[in-house]
Amino acid sequence: MSRATILILRIVIALALAGSLVVQTVIMPLVWADLEGEALWGRIALVVIAVLWIGTLQVSAICIWQLLTRVRRGSIFSGSSFRYVNVIIGAVTASAALVFALAVVLAPGETAPGIVGLICGAALVLGGVALIVVVMRALLKQAIDRENEARTLRDELGEVI
Repeated sequence: MSRATILILRIVIALALAGSLVVQTVIMPLVWADLEGEALWGRIALVVIAVLWIGTLQVSAICIWQLLTRVRRGSIFSGSSFRYVNVIIGAVTASAALVFALAVVLAPGETAPGIVGLICGAALVLGGVALIVVVMRALLKQAIDRENEARTLRDELGEVI
């Protein structure tokens, strides 16, 4: 991966993290105020779900930043990379669960059933993204195994020569 690509990705991640902090600290209190006429349990549920969902995005962004650092150093193909990939899988899975929880909270209210269905569909898509990351984790494991195998064969060949 080129240095320019890594730099651009880091800029995007930094902007996304900064924006998410603004949303959590400025926008979510405004959302709380806008929901003043709603039932207290609904206000709490909606705001907590939104803040936690943004947190899952932040966790994923930080892990991707760490993986980009490993790519830049050429150390992505090591067992310690799994820690970040596993956290991303957990964060995306939690994100899917939070989106589904949002649909459950909105379903008994005045929200149109189609909107609730769309939110459920978004939860399903997020679950699919988590599964894609699981597949990518398996590919990373396979690449690490191949790298170790190649290193062993090079060492053996070096001994023969």
